[in-house]
Amino acid sequence: MGPAGEPDGARERAEAYLSDAASLLSEVRTACLDDIVAASAMLVAAFRAGRALLICGNGGSAADAQHLATEFVSALTLEHPRPAMRAIALTTDTSALTAIANDYGVDRMFARQVEAIGTAGDVLLAISTSGNSPNVLAAAEVARDAGIGVVALTGDSGGRLAPLADVAIRVPSTTTAHIQECHLAIEQLLALIAERELYPEPT
Repeated sequence: MGPAGEPDGARERAEAYLSDAASLLSEVRTACLDDIVAASAMLVAAFRAGRALLICGNGGSAADAQHLATEFVSALTLEHPRPAMRAIALTTDTSALTAIANDYGVDRMFARQVEAIGTAGDVLLAISTSGNSPNVLAAAEVARDAGIGVVALTGDSGGRLAPLADVAIRVPSTTTAHIQECHLAIEQLLALIAERELYPEPT
Protein backbone atom coordinates (compact mmCIF):
# COMPACT_ATOMS: atom_id res chain seq x y z
CA MET A 1 0.00 0.00 0.00
CA GLY A 2 1.08 3.57 -0.66
CA PRO A 3 0.81 6.59 1.64
CA ALA A 4 -2.41 6.98 3.66
CA GLY A 5 -3.47 3.47 2.67
CA GLU A 6 -3.64 4.22 -1.08
CA PRO A 7 -3.23 1.20 -3.40
CA ASP A 8 0.26 1.16 -4.91
CA GLY A 9 0.38 3.28 -8.05
CA ALA A 10 -3.26 4.34 -7.78
CA ARG A 11 -2.52 8.06 -7.93
CA GLU A 12 -0.25 7.70 -10.97
CA ARG A 13 -2.74 5.48 -12.79
CA ALA A 14 -5.58 7.86 -12.00
CA GLU A 15 -3.63 10.89 -13.22
CA ALA A 16 -2.61 9.11 -16.43
CA TYR A 17 -6.13 7.84 -17.12
CA LEU A 18 -7.79 11.19 -16.51
CA SER A 19 -5.15 12.97 -18.57
CA ASP A 20 -5.81 10.60 -21.50
CA ALA A 21 -9.58 11.08 -21.14
CA ALA A 22 -9.30 14.87 -21.08
CA SER A 23 -6.95 14.88 -24.05
CA LEU A 24 -9.32 12.73 -26.11
CA LEU A 25 -12.33 14.89 -25.29
CA SER A 26 -10.35 17.88 -26.51
CA GLU A 27 -9.62 16.01 -29.75
CA VAL A 28 -13.32 15.25 -30.14
CA ARG A 29 -14.05 18.97 -30.04
CA THR A 30 -12.15 19.45 -33.30
CA ALA A 31 -12.42 16.04 -34.97
CA CYS A 32 -16.14 15.45 -34.41
CA LEU A 33 -17.71 18.90 -34.18
CA ASP A 34 -19.04 19.08 -37.75
CA ASP A 35 -20.57 15.61 -37.51
CA ILE A 36 -22.14 16.38 -34.13
CA VAL A 37 -23.77 19.48 -35.61
CA ALA A 38 -24.96 17.51 -38.64
CA ALA A 39 -26.39 14.76 -36.43
CA SER A 40 -28.18 17.29 -34.25
CA ALA A 41 -29.76 18.81 -37.37
CA MET A 42 -31.13 15.37 -38.29
CA LEU A 43 -32.63 14.96 -34.82
CA VAL A 44 -34.19 18.42 -34.86
CA ALA A 45 -35.73 17.82 -38.28
CA ALA A 46 -37.16 14.49 -37.17
CA PHE A 47 -38.65 15.86 -33.96
CA ARG A 48 -40.11 18.86 -35.81
CA ALA A 49 -41.82 16.47 -38.20
CA GLY A 50 -43.33 14.50 -35.32
CA ARG A 51 -41.00 11.59 -35.85
CA ALA A 52 -39.07 9.54 -33.25
CA LEU A 53 -35.51 8.77 -32.26
CA LEU A 54 -34.70 5.06 -31.90
CA ILE A 55 -31.48 4.14 -30.09
CA CYS A 56 -29.55 0.86 -29.87
CA GLY A 57 -26.23 -0.52 -28.68
CA ASN A 58 -24.73 -3.36 -26.66
CA GLY A 59 -23.32 -3.47 -23.14
CA GLY A 60 -22.28 0.00 -22.04
CA SER A 61 -23.79 1.35 -25.24
CA ALA A 62 -27.11 -0.26 -24.29
CA ALA A 63 -26.95 1.69 -21.04
CA ASP A 64 -26.22 4.81 -23.09
CA ALA A 65 -29.28 4.14 -25.24
CA GLN A 66 -31.51 3.95 -22.17
CA HIS A 67 -29.89 7.01 -20.58
CA LEU A 68 -30.22 9.16 -23.70
CA ALA A 69 -33.83 8.16 -24.38
CA THR A 70 -34.64 9.19 -20.82
CA GLU A 71 -33.04 12.61 -21.31
CA PHE A 72 -35.40 13.26 -24.22
CA VAL A 73 -38.55 11.79 -22.69
CA SER A 74 -38.08 13.23 -19.21
CA ALA A 75 -35.83 16.30 -19.00
CA LEU A 76 -32.23 17.39 -19.16
CA THR A 77 -32.87 19.81 -16.32
CA LEU A 78 -35.95 20.95 -14.44
CA GLU A 79 -34.70 24.51 -14.81
CA HIS A 80 -35.63 24.26 -18.52
CA PRO A 81 -39.05 22.55 -18.62
CA ARG A 82 -40.37 21.58 -22.05
CA PRO A 83 -42.64 18.95 -23.65
CA ALA A 84 -41.50 15.34 -23.78
CA MET A 85 -39.60 14.36 -26.92
CA ARG A 86 -40.15 11.04 -28.71
CA ALA A 87 -37.17 8.75 -28.04
CA ILE A 88 -37.15 4.98 -27.59
CA ALA A 89 -34.29 2.77 -26.39
CA LEU A 90 -34.45 -0.56 -28.22
CA THR A 91 -32.40 -2.15 -25.43
CA THR A 92 -34.88 -2.23 -22.54
CA ASP A 93 -37.80 -4.56 -23.32
CA THR A 94 -36.47 -7.88 -22.04
CA SER A 95 -39.47 -9.84 -23.32
CA ALA A 96 -39.01 -8.54 -26.85
CA LEU A 97 -35.23 -8.87 -26.75
CA THR A 98 -35.25 -12.45 -25.50
CA ALA A 99 -38.09 -13.55 -27.79
CA ILE A 100 -36.40 -12.08 -30.86
CA ALA A 101 -33.03 -13.53 -29.88
CA ASN A 102 -34.65 -16.94 -29.36
CA ASP A 103 -36.76 -16.89 -32.54
CA TYR A 104 -34.54 -15.03 -35.00
CA GLY A 105 -31.10 -14.85 -33.39
CA VAL A 106 -29.30 -12.16 -31.43
CA ASP A 107 -28.27 -10.38 -34.63
CA ARG A 108 -31.93 -9.44 -35.28
CA MET A 109 -32.82 -8.19 -31.78
CA PHE A 110 -32.71 -4.50 -32.76
CA ALA A 111 -33.56 -4.87 -36.45
CA ARG A 112 -36.86 -6.58 -35.68
CA GLN A 113 -37.84 -3.70 -33.39
CA VAL A 114 -36.93 -1.15 -36.05
CA GLU A 115 -39.22 -3.04 -38.43
CA ALA A 116 -42.04 -2.92 -35.86
CA ILE A 117 -41.65 0.60 -34.48
CA GLY A 118 -39.72 2.60 -37.05
CA THR A 119 -41.35 4.85 -39.62
CA ALA A 120 -39.84 6.75 -42.54
CA GLY A 121 -38.53 10.05 -41.24
CA ASP A 122 -37.47 8.64 -37.86
CA VAL A 123 -33.79 8.58 -36.88
CA LEU A 124 -31.86 5.58 -35.58
CA LEU A 125 -28.89 6.36 -33.33
CA ALA A 126 -26.68 3.28 -33.64
CA ILE A 127 -23.94 3.04 -31.01
CA SER A 128 -20.98 0.69 -31.42
CA THR A 129 -17.46 1.40 -30.21
CA SER A 130 -16.03 -1.01 -32.80
CA GLY A 131 -18.54 -0.16 -35.52
CA ASN A 132 -18.89 -3.89 -36.16
CA SER A 133 -21.59 -5.14 -33.78
CA PRO A 134 -23.73 -7.45 -35.94
CA ASN A 135 -27.06 -6.57 -34.32
CA VAL A 136 -26.37 -2.84 -34.60
CA LEU A 137 -25.36 -3.25 -38.25
CA ALA A 138 -28.58 -5.18 -38.95
CA ALA A 139 -30.64 -2.41 -37.35
CA ALA A 140 -28.90 0.22 -39.49
CA GLU A 141 -29.53 -1.79 -42.65
CA VAL A 142 -33.24 -2.16 -41.88
CA ALA A 143 -33.46 1.53 -41.04
CA ARG A 144 -31.90 2.58 -44.34
CA ASP A 145 -34.27 0.36 -46.30
CA ALA A 146 -37.23 1.89 -44.41
CA GLY A 147 -36.28 5.52 -45.05
CA ILE A 148 -35.10 6.02 -41.47
CA GLY A 149 -32.08 8.25 -41.01
CA VAL A 150 -29.03 6.69 -39.38
CA VAL A 151 -26.57 8.40 -37.05
CA ALA A 152 -23.62 6.24 -35.98
CA LEU A 153 -21.52 6.69 -32.87
CA THR A 154 -18.31 4.69 -33.20
CA GLY A 155 -14.60 4.63 -32.47
CA ASP A 156 -11.84 5.78 -34.78
CA SER A 157 -12.23 3.28 -37.64
CA GLY A 158 -16.01 3.52 -37.90
CA GLY A 159 -16.03 -0.18 -38.79
CA ARG A 160 -18.75 -1.41 -41.12
CA LEU A 161 -21.31 0.83 -39.45
CA ALA A 162 -19.97 4.20 -40.59
CA PRO A 163 -20.68 3.58 -44.32
CA LEU A 164 -24.31 2.71 -43.46
CA ALA A 165 -24.85 6.00 -41.65
CA ASP A 166 -26.03 9.35 -42.94
CA VAL A 167 -23.76 10.86 -40.30
CA ALA A 168 -20.97 8.95 -38.53
CA ILE A 169 -19.44 10.48 -35.41
CA ARG A 170 -16.12 8.69 -34.99
CA VAL A 171 -14.31 9.26 -31.71
CA PRO A 172 -10.58 9.32 -32.57
CA SER A 173 -9.51 6.49 -30.27
CA THR A 174 -9.23 2.70 -30.15
CA THR A 175 -9.57 2.49 -26.34
CA THR A 176 -13.09 1.26 -25.59
CA ALA A 177 -13.44 2.94 -22.19
CA HIS A 178 -12.41 6.34 -23.50
CA ILE A 179 -14.61 5.99 -26.59
CA GLN A 180 -17.58 5.27 -24.31
CA GLU A 181 -16.80 8.28 -22.14
CA CYS A 182 -16.78 10.52 -25.19
CA HIS A 183 -19.95 8.91 -26.53
CA LEU A 184 -21.74 9.88 -23.32
CA ALA A 185 -20.60 13.50 -23.66
CA ILE A 186 -21.68 13.57 -27.32
CA GLU A 187 -25.06 12.05 -26.49
CA GLN A 188 -25.69 14.65 -23.81
CA LEU A 189 -24.69 17.36 -26.27
CA LEU A 190 -27.02 16.05 -28.98
CA ALA A 191 -29.88 16.15 -26.50
CA LEU A 192 -28.99 19.66 -25.38
CA ILE A 193 -28.73 21.06 -28.92
CA ALA A 194 -32.01 19.47 -30.00
CA GLU A 195 -33.83 20.64 -26.89
CA ARG A 196 -32.63 24.25 -27.09
CA GLU A 197 -33.29 24.46 -30.84
CA LEU A 198 -36.85 23.19 -30.48
CA TYR A 199 -37.62 24.80 -27.13
CA PRO A 200 -35.31 27.80 -26.72
CA GLU A 201 -37.40 29.14 -23.87
CA PRO A 202 -38.73 27.12 -20.92
CA THR A 203 -42.34 26.10 -21.52
